[in-house]
Amino acid sequence: MPTQLSLHAVERSTYIVIASFKDENGTAVVPATIKWSLTDGAGNIINDRAEVEVETPASSVAIVLYGADLELPGVDKKRVVTVKATYDSATYGDGLPLRDDAEFIIDNLIALPSASQSPSSSLSPSISLSISASPSPSA
Repeated sequence: MPTQLSLHAVERSTYIVIASFKDENGTAVVPATIKWSLTDGAGNIINDRAEVEVETPASSVAIVLYGADLELPGVDKKRVVTVKATYDSATYGDGLPLRDDAEFIIDNLIALPSASQSPSSSLSPSISLSISASPSPSA
């Protein structure tokens, strides 16, 4: 089930999602690979943000969304950040997948100028998206 982020983004401003990764024991882990995508509520890719690779994986990474990432060309105000990662476990093997979605709403600014006249950005507080592996049930 996706993580519902309670803080709304502001149209064409800046919004930061923090993705933190933990292994099956709840210990912070640095994934081998991390990729993220941005879609609207219908699953359409926004601003060519498909499978964006995080160049330097860490146990916690900031996904910075701004400008065209947070435009509202239609009526769909919902955005979904999907994070996919792989990590190695001493117990369960290598290349194990981690995946989570974070959903948030963009607040429409009625008097916002056209895209060619971008307003100055205001920074929203960071939002946390925690991605953890669940231990496998004992057989």
